[in-house]
Amino acid sequence: MKKMLKNSLVLAISAGFATMPFQAQATNGYFSHGYGIKSKGMAGAGVALSQDSLAGAINPAGMVRVGNRWDAGADIFIPDRTATTAWGSTGNATSTTYDGNGSGFGDEWFLIPEFGYNRMIDKNMSFGVSVFGNGGMNTSYSSPIFSTGATGAPASNTNTGVDLMQLFISPTLSIKLDDKNSVGVAVNLVYQRFEAEGMTDFGVANNGYDSSYGASFRVGWMGDLTDTVTAGFSYQPKTHMKAFDKYNTLFAENGDFDIPANFALGLSWKATPKMTVAFDVMRINYEGVKSISNPNNFSVDGSATSAGFGWENMEIYKLGVNYQMNKDLVLRAGWNHGSQPIPEGETLFNVVAPAVVEDHLTLGFTLNMNDGGELSAFYMHAFDNDVTGVPGGTATGFPGGGGAGSFAPGAANIGMSQNSFGVAYGKKF
Repeated sequence: MKKMLKNSLVLAISAGFATMPFQAQATNGYFSHGYGIKSKGMAGAGVALSQDSLAGAINPAGMVRVGNRWDAGADIFIPDRTATTAWGSTGNATSTTYDGNGSGFGDEWFLIPEFGYNRMIDKNMSFGVSVFGNGGMNTSYSSPIFSTGATGAPASNTNTGVDLMQLFISPTLSIKLDDKNSVGVAVNLVYQRFEAEGMTDFGVANNGYDSSYGASFRVGWMGDLTDTVTAGFSYQPKTHMKAFDKYNTLFAENGDFDIPANFALGLSWKATPKMTVAFDVMRINYEGVKSISNPNNFSVDGSATSAGFGWENMEIYKLGVNYQMNKDLVLRAGWNHGSQPIPEGETLFNVVAPAVVEDHLTLGFTLNMNDGGELSAFYMHAFDNDVTGVPGGTATGFPGGGGAGSFAPGAANIGMSQNSFGVAYGKKF
């Protein structure tokens, strides 16, 4: 058993470090809309319906229900980001629209790998590992954006953008308590990386990438209420991360950028012998992290009250359907809705993090292969959503540049839409 656990962890850590440069996505705030290709095809639903060895990312209690298997896959994430700003003195503002997509791999589109492995220790206990990108944010504007002068001229000569990536490696122990109930715990080993450019107006130099590490856990329960209805619950506390030293003034609390606490409730219903419906409700407590939730007050000094993105908590609803077309083909579809977290009075700083999409539609399938494996795929479209800024106050200049213009936290309009598609191969053993 010790050898099995050691080999599983070595494989997972190797897979995790192989995926580190590629994690960048933002769907439910900056979290992914789902984890695992099968779940992503059902809009991310899965708290009460575990389908593969990525279940540890959603509800650790489900791993003991998937048996011996491994899964490996990747999806391509393509966000479309825009921003419009109006700088200048009162009555003399200049409006400019910016494309935040950059070009090519790592700017315009992103490869997001995933890996899972699960092994039954005995009939009532399993040990597995899920490796996945928790989420992230990227903007790559082709020009400087922020301005400090009355004429609207940018103070920075560097193109504006940020790049945030988060990777989770989650060893998971899952136990059946009886024929109807299972519980599980996942230990989250977390790596994140961040870079900001073109933000000298906020007193931040172009310092390149900085890395941060942390750890947390996720616990879960899954129970069969009837022969056709299963319920589930999962909870993850705030993940305390090492501060970003290179950005100790940009983020509150000396560069602190913790990962918010979140929890989810789920139900799955086997409506017919061929069709299963799953519904999850999830909450992400962005307000529990000062660097994310502090209002943009133009005071960028790394203190506990330093300017933030002004994000609010999110409630997310995920509805998915799984239909067994025949013995070799499963079809999936889903809808995911979450009221975006950015208030109309906090759009300025969020030019670099316009996570405003709300509604997602997904499609997916799994095809049984001749070798006993499973080929799964999904497609997701997040519909375009825009937030028109409503200035709630003004400040003269930015911390890094001064200037005579009048600026407000809501002095920008931001928008985003997204497409994503992916494939995975899994096999029982």
